Amino acid sequence: MRSSFNKHVGLRVLEFKDGASLIALRVEPQHLNGNGVVHGGVMFTMADTGMGAALLSTLAEGERCATIELKINYFRPVPGGELHCRSQIVHRGRTTAYLESVVSVDAAVVGKAVGTFTILRPGAAAPASAQ
Repeated sequence: MRSSFNKHVGLRVLEFKDGASLIALRVEPQHLNGNGVVHGGVMFTMADTGMGAALLSTLAEGERCATIELKINYFRPVPGGELHCRSQIVHRGRTTAYLESVVSVDAAVVGKAVGTFTILRPGAAAPASAQ
């Protein structure tokens, strides 16, 4: 799963198969907010990418997916280290899927997210929210 955005942010997709994924990111100075801890958008991006990768691993040839909504809870600040995001499909229907992500650093959970994705079939127009 290659993406110029993932490369730009520093995300590494370590695995995605069977409806699950693992994403990693080594915290660098550009990932920190004004308080010197990881910006919430970094963990949000990890969860969104991880969920997309998990769902992508189950799609048929020509199918695509797009985020409909995503909610994240942050549990503790992260001043540095290696972030990991494990994502998995909780429920997959014909046109939508519901997924969960857990973001951790040094085995400590620092955030959890849930999201809903649309599954787009070849020739189907993307909903306005996914364009």
